[in-house]
Amino acid sequence: MSDLPANTRPLDGPAPKLKAPPGATDCHIHLYLPGFDAQPGGPKIPELATVENYRQIQRWLSLERVVVTQPNAYQRDNRALLTALGQLGTDSARGVAAVTPEISDSELRDWHDKGVRGARIMNLPGGAVTSDQMLEVEQRIRPLGWHLMVQFNGCKLNEYLADLQRIEGEYIIDHIGKFMPPVSADDPRVDDILRLLDRGNAWFKICAGYEASRLGGPDYADVGAIAKRVIGHAPERIIWGSNWPHVGVPREQYPDDAEQLDVLLDWASPEVRQRILVDNPAALYGF
Repeated sequence: MSDLPANTRPLDGPAPKLKAPPGATDCHIHLYLPGFDAQPGGPKIPELATVENYRQIQRWLSLERVVVTQPNAYQRDNRALLTALGQLGTDSARGVAAVTPEISDSELRDWHDKGVRGARIMNLPGGAVTSDQMLEVEQRIRPLGWHLMVQFNGCKLNEYLADLQRIEGEYIIDHIGKFMPPVSADDPRVDDILRLLDRGNAWFKICAGYEASRLGGPDYADVGAIAKRVIGHAPERIIWGSNWPHVGVPREQYPDDAEQLDVLLDWASPEVRQRILVDNPAALYGF
């Protein structure tokens, strides 16, 4: 990885319009550290994104807590994630790892002590662990109180719905349902998501609208309509993430990070923003 360029994306800029409350949490970032190579089956690493880089983002956006998600590039090799959590510290950071059913109890306990609280299920190209193993993984992590973080194309929700209904512990529906292409807010599949939330163990993450939106920022009105309906229905089950450093899109399409936070100004009231940014992640991640 020595031939990778230094981080060239903006790490600061004009302050967001939204003044983040104390304890504000970014529930979805990825880190790419020096000394850790991409693994077969995953995408390449376009550039490094270190703990030091992300601390600059935190200062820019006035965020205090963070959840680091295992990137697809590292597949099932969680060493960089665990290293990053050691640098960030368990007072203000948690992790979501790639977990397989074969993991030992002792390794799970060790990861828990280091701040891991979730297992990533990725049903899009490059995913390290998919829904084929989701229910087995859920059985392994539930004794520790961990959750599943599940990502899929929401347009194919019917393929995953039965298994989502079988999950007994907590789980997150990731990336605003990631409808590709976006559907109307009254689509029956959005109705299904509301029913999943009503069961009491599902969460919904506001994150990376730019990856699915056809209309683009700063409003992302197409995915925003879905987000606003879900937020209005279950504000106590919503969390937010920046998806920094945005390597799922070409470099020229990297969004402005302040803009990613400011979508909440239109999508949620001040009282609900407090829930989304502070109270809900504190409940889910134990901050």
